[in-house]
Amino acid sequence: MTSETETTTPAAAARAAFLARLDADKRAAAVTEEDFRREAAARTEALAAARAYAWRRADLMASLCDVVGAAEDAEMAAAAGLAVLRARLGWDEDSAARTEVLARFAPVAVALFEVADAAGPDAALADFEQWYLETRQSPFWYLFEHYLPDTPRVDF
Repeated sequence: MTSETETTTPAAAARAAFLARLDADKRAAAVTEEDFRREAAARTEALAAARAYAWRRADLMASLCDVVGAAEDAEMAAAAGLAVLRARLGWDEDSAARTEVLARFAPVAVALFEVADAAGPDAALADFEQWYLETRQSPFWYLFEHYLPDTPRVDF
């Protein structure tokens, strides 16, 4: 008579070990895929932010070039450039933080006015962006992220 507990044969043990390896492989593959998807999502988000910041930078600098090119002197160029920046950011009122940002941004407008070569404005803008990042712990271009809800146009 055989007992109710079945003895394991070598073949049954080998099949169980084989299935255990396959089971471990499928769990490892799932973890690898999840890690990749998480990394890909983070990289995609970083690339999207870099693209958005590059477009915002180019757009703002194009607007500044238009106004500082028409200025009579560096002081007027700075004032015109700051007016463009205020308008773009919707800064109708002053605060200590805004005043500081504007004061630090003024050299960018002056560099655009006094441009002798492309390195001048590049350096001024890079200095400003670095200062902003260090003092505010976020990129300057993040300020331009305004949610504008879609509003239907209704004519009465």
